[in-house]
Amino acid sequence: MLIREARLEDAEGLITVMKNAEESNFMLFGPGERQLESKQFAVFIEKMRYQFNSTIFIAEVKDNIVGYLIVQGDTPSRIAHRAYIVIGIHSDFRGRGIGTALFSKLNDWAKNKSIHRLELTVMVDNTVGIALYKKMGFEIEGTKRHSLRVNGSYVDEYYMAKFLPI
Repeated sequence: MLIREARLEDAEGLITVMKNAEESNFMLFGPGERQLESKQFAVFIEKMRYQFNSTIFIAEVKDNIVGYLIVQGDTPSRIAHRAYIVIGIHSDFRGRGIGTALFSKLNDWAKNKSIHRLELTVMVDNTVGIALYKKMGFEIEGTKRHSLRVNGSYVDEYYMAKFLPI
């Protein structure tokens, strides 16, 4: 397995994994809800590559993209020390350590960028995701009640964060 930063030519493969991850029903977008085009997404990848505290990591197995981790930072000085995380793993490759590898790469990258706080949200019933995040040092900070509406029902999310030494 190879973990690296995304390139323009990864757009189509990333979109494939994103659509597959949405089938889990644990992502912000439901299955088939988001329409992504390769050219448009390649622009997003390029934009992320040139932001100091943002990037996209991909996991490759035999030259196929099987997972991603998007890191989005911001520029105002009061929040430049933090970044928001979104992760997705193709269903055929879950449970193989890909999430752990992506988070390990993230930790090294974030330390080099002087990012002190990593944060994410996760549906409270996503026990596998929560277990991974806790394993990687994230802690639950609170609950966003009725944060999402999934299949006609309101779903709570945990707000989780991890602090990195500076």
